[in-house]
Amino acid sequence: MDQKILCLAAEKTADKLQKFLQTLKDDDLTNLLQNQAVKGNAPGALLRAIFKGSPCSEEGGALRRRKVYTCCIQLVESGDLQKEVASEIIGLLMLEAYHFPGLLLIELANEFIGAIKEGSLVNGKSLELLPIILTALATKKENLSYGKGELSGEECKKQLINTLCSGRWDQQYVIQLTSMFKDVPLTPEEVEFVVGKVLKMFSKLNLQEIPPLVYQLLVLSSKGSRKSILDGIITFFNELDKQHNEEQSGDELLDLVTVPSGELRHVEGTIILHIVFAIKLDCELGRELLKHVKAGQQGDSNNLCPFSIALLLSVTRIQRFEEQVFDLLKTSIVKNFKDLQLLQGSKFLQNLVPHRSCVSTMILEVVKNSVHSWDHITQGLVELGFILMDLYGPKKILDGKTVETSSSLSKMPNQYTCKLGANILLETFKIHEMIRQEILEQVLNRVVTRASSPISHFLDLLSNIITYAPLVLQSCSSKVTETFDFLSFLPLQTVQGLLKAVQPLLKVSMSMRDSLILVLRKAMFASQLDARKSAVAGFLLLLKNFKVLGSLSSSQCSQSIGVSQVHVDIHSRYNSVANETFCLEIMDSLRRCLGQQADVRLMLYEGFYDVLRRNSQLANSIMQTLLSQLKQFYESKPDVLPPLKLEACILTQGDQISLQEPLDYLLCCIQHCLAWYKSRVVSVKQGDEEEEEEEGFYQELDDILESITNRMIKSELEDFELDKSADFSQSTGIGIKNNISAFLVMGVCEVLIEYNFCISNFSKNKFEEVLSLFMCYKKLSDILSEKAGKGKAKMTNKTNDSFLSMKFVSDLLTALFRDSTQSHEESLSVLRSNNEFMRYAVTVALQKVQQLKETGHVSGPDGQNLDKIFQNLCDITRVLLWRYTSIPTSVEESAKKEKGKSISLLCLEGLQKIFSVVQQFYQPKIQQFLRALDVTDQEGDEGEDANVSVTQRAAFQIRQFQRSLLNLLSSEEEDFNSKEALLLVSVLSNLSKLLEPSSPQFVQMLSWTSKICKENSRGKFSCYIT
Repeated sequence: MDQKILCLAAEKTADKLQKFLQTLKDDDLTNLLQNQAVKGNAPGALLRAIFKGSPCSEEGGALRRRKVYTCCIQLVESGDLQKEVASEIIGLLMLEAYHFPGLLLIELANEFIGAIKEGSLVNGKSLELLPIILTALATKKENLSYGKGELSGEECKKQLINTLCSGRWDQQYVIQLTSMFKDVPLTPEEVEFVVGKVLKMFSKLNLQEIPPLVYQLLVLSSKGSRKSILDGIITFFNELDKQHNEEQSGDELLDLVTVPSGELRHVEGTIILHIVFAIKLDCELGRELLKHVKAGQQGDSNNLCPFSIALLLSVTRIQRFEEQVFDLLKTSIVKNFKDLQLLQGSKFLQNLVPHRSCVSTMILEVVKNSVHSWDHITQGLVELGFILMDLYGPKKILDGKTVETSSSLSKMPNQYTCKLGANILLETFKIHEMIRQEILEQVLNRVVTRASSPISHFLDLLSNIITYAPLVLQSCSSKVTETFDFLSFLPLQTVQGLLKAVQPLLKVSMSMRDSLILVLRKAMFASQLDARKSAVAGFLLLLKNFKVLGSLSSSQCSQSIGVSQVHVDIHSRYNSVANETFCLEIMDSLRRCLGQQADVRLMLYEGFYDVLRRNSQLANSIMQTLLSQLKQFYESKPDVLPPLKLEACILTQGDQISLQEPLDYLLCCIQHCLAWYKSRVVSVKQGDEEEEEEEGFYQELDDILESITNRMIKSELEDFELDKSADFSQSTGIGIKNNISAFLVMGVCEVLIEYNFCISNFSKNKFEEVLSLFMCYKKLSDILSEKAGKGKAKMTNKTNDSFLSMKFVSDLLTALFRDSTQSHEESLSVLRSNNEFMRYAVTVALQKVQQLKETGHVSGPDGQNLDKIFQNLCDITRVLLWRYTSIPTSVEESAKKEKGKSISLLCLEGLQKIFSVVQQFYQPKIQQFLRALDVTDQEGDEGEDANVSVTQRAAFQIRQFQRSLLNLLSSEEEDFNSKEALLLVSVLSNLSKLLEPSSPQFVQMLSWTSKICKENSRGKFSCYIT
């Protein structure tokens, strides 16, 4: 039969073929087709013959075709055919579909839709025919009966698609069905139907099936609905991430629903690659992605999530979108930090605005997830990290100082953004080995090339990187060594930060250490002053970090060594014995600095104390160096006045007069080193054979300081040629010389005040000597204030810094104001009776706090140790608070006759500065600080006291200052002190920031403020309003 059909089909006309086919029963024809197809006997020729003899213009022919189509579709779906045969049949059916009348096309389409809904498809191969049927239907112009009415072919296609998308899809055919629609001409509305249906299917599929489905969706996006597709993908994975995180953090067993973390991240990575590839081919898709994220910024919702951030970072590899994406991420991050800051400070906003997720947490989560082969985002992460650090790092202000930190609202988001950039780079460095070299190079390049800009944030990052993996970074040692060559040209602060950061590397790499030593030795004799200062800084840092055998373990060191560094010390060639020779060589190099400019010597004197604490075995070498230097300027004859050769400290070269020897700093260094040695070393060296020899050596220093003290007291200003008649103008050589001499004498007096107070053991005679030294200091200070005028110039960078250490200021204030020990009463009365001395002590405390606020550290020993500074701050605050609340300003001012601010007002000013500084530098220690102020705390109540919140403690302090302000406001008009009022308002403002916005204390503070403003809206309270 098949041969006859083929023979008839070969004839020119199809009349005989049509007649023959009409004589056959439908079952005969379908059986014949089935046998031919299953045997693989080229069913294509038979099919073509049947179609030739079944023209659609005749009703019988069209129906025959319809039955053949149904038969062929069933054959293809049965799975009994060879692939080639099935493909040939489908290809022929596709070609002939356009000849079908519209109604039969609708029937065929409904057959497919029914099979899809029922899930009766076996392999889905026949689905390749459905888009052709729908496309052919859309081309029919005539009206077709559909349901109860008549519709055009295009409208019928729309209804069929709607029906298809409304029904059930078997999950195994979702990808094929989605792929099918790319071959169907679709209107935007139809695309939206299809996309909506596919997105709903995401949650019903296995995770591994989603990437190919997303790929098909992205292909479909060329027809429209790009926004819906991107929104759906991002939303799905955002929810999946949240669910995954909840499951990982939950206690319950969720084995049945938990997706393995690695599998989820690999799927997300594949999908990101698909989307990026699609954006490269379709720029409109990229623009839609940016619009999607921007829309979240404008509204209440935030469209940023870990998945979308990873996607954006991957898109940065496309050049045309790189800048736009980074700008978008930058603004999103800063806006998020600003929003969070506003929310934290306002209970009203917390109730009004829904909880917002933190962008920084999301980005760091992306960094963590990138370990799962997300190589396509690592470059974006690195670039983002550097962009944030470059744009939002500390800035230089007009006077050249660096704004490292600030408590102002505008600065805080910038600081958090910069810190986020550093965290991104550090975490990326930890996870991705391939990117480490690039990160390190970029950090070092910025350290070297941005010498004029603040780079402390890059130095901190470098330190963290090296501390994390000093041994790993040995492979990058050449880059670090290259950086050493630029040390001579870098600012001193940068050199100190850089060398401090690379210390762990120096402990594991002999070649690196040797390279540094060579560079520092060259710099020691460079023509530039800054280069020589950098050399001194480098050598001092090496002395602190390479311990000599037998040195005390200094638990009070300002720079702690990490576990990784300790490990390095134990297993490296640089053991303590070898270090001794190394350190003594460095000491020999440093001694040569004592013949250089004052700035270089000053650095040496400031650094020796820290070296001594970290490397106590160098004590003899250091103290001998200092002693021999002091003897050059010390009058050894006991009856010679004054005891110091000030002339030798000043260098005159023609018309140029400058300081040659900072004698005050030399004495200050000796005093602190001597005090530390006596308290730490002598006590543990009992029974040492060298003890007597060493005691004699240190006794000589004690005797010299004692002699200088006695003779300084006996000396008059005329002995220094610094009386009132002396010339102090800056326009003459004599005037400049006298200014330098005056500052030296004042510095020496301050050093001796601290020395004698510390060794006094509350002796009345010693305190009388302290007061005599202060009177000498005061006389000179008054003369300089009187004569300096507007043209006052600084002789050195640190002219105005007090030489009193912060620890001593703390002890002195405590003794003056709070010491009630009876045996100390008589001796302390000597100092307490002098109001000028009391004011001086408080003024120096204010100066130290101001210095801390501006620079982040204070001058003197332990000035870089924030923990020790914090302890001193607590002690000083406690004393100032007691003094201000015990003796009100009004009482003190009515009794005082001296000029200047009262001690109580100075105490209040100090409190205002301290509260600001503590919030700036010690935010995590606020609880500890407030507790230290509570004098009622008893040691036995520690457990109970730990439960008292920051808000409760702050509220207690607020009440004290509220009482003071009320008393001030209730005073007479002529007694009203506007300065005190402004200071009290500032203190209350600072303390109120510590209150929890949701607490009753905060509400009370608001109502009290409102009440005060209403009651004092005019007159003397206008300053408060201002």
